[in-house]
Amino acid sequence: MADKIDKNKQKRQDALDYHALDRPGKIEVVPTKATKTQRDLALAYSPGVAEPCLEIAKNVEDVYKYTAKGNLVAVISNGTAVLGLGDIGAEASKPVMEGKGILFKIFAGIDVFDIEVGTKDVEEFITVVKALEPTFGGVNLEDIKAPDCFEIEERLRTAMNIPVMHDDQHGTAIISSAALLNALEVVGKQIDKIRIVVSGAGASAIACTKLYVELGVKKENITMCDSKGVIHTGRTDLDKYKQNFAIETTLRTLEEAIKGADLFLGLSKADLFTPAMLLSMAENPIVFALANPNPEIAYELALTTRPDVIMATGRSDHPNQVNNVLGFPFIFRGALDVRATEINEAMKLAAVKAIAELARKPVPDIVNVAYNQKNLTFGREYIIPKPLDPRLLTTVAPAVAKAAMDSGMARQNITDWEKYEHELRARMGGNENIIRVLISKAKQDPQTVVFGEAETYKVLKAAQIVQDEGIAKPILLGNEAKIRNLMKEYAIEMDVPIIDPTHEDSRVMIEKYAKILFEKRKRRGFNLYEAQRAVRDRIYYGLMMLETGEADAFVSGLERKYEATVRPAIQIIGAEPNTKISGMYMMLTKGEPIFLADTTVIQNPTADELVGIAYLAAEEVKQFNIEPRIAFLSYSNFGSSDDLEPRTVREAVRKFKEKYPNIIADGEIQANVALNPQILSENYPFSDLMKGSPNILIFPNLASGNIAYKLLQELGTAEAVGPILLGMKKSVHVLQLGSSVREIVNMVTIAAVDAQEKKKRSR
Repeated sequence: MADKIDKNKQKRQDALDYHALDRPGKIEVVPTKATKTQRDLALAYSPGVAEPCLEIAKNVEDVYKYTAKGNLVAVISNGTAVLGLGDIGAEASKPVMEGKGILFKIFAGIDVFDIEVGTKDVEEFITVVKALEPTFGGVNLEDIKAPDCFEIEERLRTAMNIPVMHDDQHGTAIISSAALLNALEVVGKQIDKIRIVVSGAGASAIACTKLYVELGVKKENITMCDSKGVIHTGRTDLDKYKQNFAIETTLRTLEEAIKGADLFLGLSKADLFTPAMLLSMAENPIVFALANPNPEIAYELALTTRPDVIMATGRSDHPNQVNNVLGFPFIFRGALDVRATEINEAMKLAAVKAIAELARKPVPDIVNVAYNQKNLTFGREYIIPKPLDPRLLTTVAPAVAKAAMDSGMARQNITDWEKYEHELRARMGGNENIIRVLISKAKQDPQTVVFGEAETYKVLKAAQIVQDEGIAKPILLGNEAKIRNLMKEYAIEMDVPIIDPTHEDSRVMIEKYAKILFEKRKRRGFNLYEAQRAVRDRIYYGLMMLETGEADAFVSGLERKYEATVRPAIQIIGAEPNTKISGMYMMLTKGEPIFLADTTVIQNPTADELVGIAYLAAEEVKQFNIEPRIAFLSYSNFGSSDDLEPRTVREAVRKFKEKYPNIIADGEIQANVALNPQILSENYPFSDLMKGSPNILIFPNLASGNIAYKLLQELGTAEAVGPILLGMKKSVHVLQLGSSVREIVNMVTIAAVDAQEKKKRSR
């Protein structure tokens, strides 16, 4: 119990540090126009700002043309029903509202101002929100207690001429409705024939039940229970919202009501639904146990009790997660893009059907990769799309927009739907999911990762994170006493192996590893004594663990020069056949990620080596489910200089195209020309890079590549992930000198996924 308490304290501190350190909070306002010169500022503010003001005064709809209103949503709460924390106040709700804003941004490109209103009075709250209408394109109400939330939403929808939605009600309703349609399809039951029992009568439960009725469930086939039992007509303690679902019945308890039911919908509390209740349900029962963080019945217990059950929960560690993020970002995206006056029932139903239909379609590789599945297919364990499915944006948003147009809610029509889908993809770029996808993939099959420098806070903190998140299984190398003291000092709790290669306990393994290393290097300057001395070094010891299969990946380099890790890795692990090792950085930009190679290994590559570097980079980029498009960079464009370096790059391009004609590649080309479609089309329309902007940049030498990634990183233009070692037989990756905890975690994630892929190829 003491260990558990310590662990909870540690996680609590992690959460507090995340929100408090560096810059408090999670959001900032970033200008979208140039602001560097006096002219820029004169246009942004006085006197230039007067012109759009006058245009909007003449035509109020021009506010969408000249301001951010059309892409701006207010996330508003009074803090009376925050998550599972209850009425904790407006200020205490702010971290949640900031977090909701982040979800809007990363999933649908929508900007958010979070607004915490300091009143519990319904009339005052409505007055405040209504007065904000000129600022926003939509309003997302959040964490407002029932029954106040019902009245607030109803009245604001009527009073305001922009979309208003209380996500706590309708988000769960929309996602669970999609799950219901698909579950019924799987078990072959008709929606107007099923009997439903609902446990819970709060905002979500009532909204879900109302939407189920819209889909075709008969109201007389629904039994709703609250904490006092079945909601029936004989009760005198019901508000008007519960009264709407009161039925004439002799049933009084959930246990009585559930007998013979087809669907259990739980929005109540953990462990309330017993195995006996599940056994009493109809054949092929559907159970939506959506209490968070723990469902009304545990997933494993439900499947053990009834193998024929279709189960959904609110948890990400089980199939069929009912997650509101599948809905609200894309619903608002569609509503904003047609300037809808409200989010009506037709738009909600359109979202339901779009989400349901998406789960029935073949799953793209990027989703299978993210969840480490060979082939997700529609069925009992896949009735709802996964949150990282990039098709949600281009499926749900257009469906909602079209429903708004068809139902008369739209003030602006979309006529070219193909163009609209392209705009949606372009709005998000290709970078929004890549790290989340990699983390999800790593978590599906956690690999054993050796940390070569565990005597530092950063490495220990990163190891704790990857263990807690299930990304990898750490092994720590270093002096155990020092490591334990650091863990105690920083309250880091984790139960992982700690190995000290210099300790007497490691003598047997030292002898074993020394013999193996001696055999590998005996004709390369190593005698047995030197091998014994070498494997006492943590770098050599960790690499020997990898070589002998006692670990899956190795990460080091935080406090050592790059070559101090790379050289032993080449000696012990070595390169794949017919391959020369190189290094690549993934630069996370606002748009699609860009990959830079070689940035760390080969100083002055030959044409053949450039071909090898480009091919390895392309193969690695494919692992991220990105189509590689390669620009071979130089200081000249397509023969404009005949110096040695451009000639070498030119020869590399010729050889690469001959050897790999199916990969888009061109050069030699200057970086600005390669990355600027307008310059490229005006001057070199014949280039293969006209097929798509390059996402892999191959540098003519190590100096240029290394300088480029460091400049981008330090100027804040991009976040660097790497260096990713290419061409190694096994997963070895080297940290940047002085990497942050976040960068170490990213590198371990890549190492774990790399280990997974290398294992697959060796089978």
